Amino acid sequence: MPSGKKLKDKLSSGRRIYGTAIISPSPHWPKVMQHLNLDFVFIDNEHMALSRETIMSMCLWYQGIGKVPVVRILTADPNLASAALDGGAAGIIAPYIESVEQVDALAKAVHYKPLKGEKLARISPKNKALDPVLDKYITDRNQDYFLWINIESKQGIVRLPQILDVPGLDGVIIGPHDLSCSLDIPEQYDHPHFIETVKGIIKACQNKNLPVGIHFSESPARQEFWGSYGVNIILHSSDMALFVQSLKKDLNQIRSMLGESIDAGQTDVAI
Repeated sequence: MPSGKKLKDKLSSGRRIYGTAIISPSPHWPKVMQHLNLDFVFIDNEHMALSRETIMSMCLWYQGIGKVPVVRILTADPNLASAALDGGAAGIIAPYIESVEQVDALAKAVHYKPLKGEKLARISPKNKALDPVLDKYITDRNQDYFLWINIESKQGIVRLPQILDVPGLDGVIIGPHDLSCSLDIPEQYDHPHFIETVKGIIKACQNKNLPVGIHFSESPARQEFWGSYGVNIILHSSDMALFVQSLKKDLNQIRSMLGESIDAGQTDVAI
């Protein structure tokens, strides 16, 4: 079975990890993906209409082929995080994070399962308020779980120094599409303001020894560019985007060989 702890250890050792987004809930996908050199799969329940049962099935399928399942929940709701973990997720991605309070609640839900209510609320960095036996049980039980957050807004960046100090945060995934819109430069990923903003987020994460990634569905060149600046969670594209891009490339090649005009339309599929 895939291990979230091994994924965290790999990042801690200075190595990169690689994953892609899976949009299709088809049970045939794991069979064709099992031999790919991927560390994790990203299952998106923010933008995709997936039931809890479907998410559980997908998590178990990908666990079965050795790919760590990471689920982005619909909103930054600790109960949704807990439900995804119950369904087989090893990692949680929480979207559009803008406050310390959001991260603190999510981190407790991820790292202190199955505690809830007042007992969980009393826990703080200075006071775990746990009996030693329970503390060891909780630590051992949750060692395979991790929490990543999406930073994708101006407000999230303003509060980033405080957000990155929250205990239990395991990594940051930059959301380029929403971030570019928040910066008033929608989808202008080569704009100097966008580039400098992303560099700042990466640097802030590096200063806290936190893994950081950015999710693009376009050319691998963007991943190469940001990898050169220290991104170590390589979250590249999705099954849907890669299908569209590959099919367009093949059809254009066929049309060109047959003397027909090619399709020059956009193929980026934002998630």
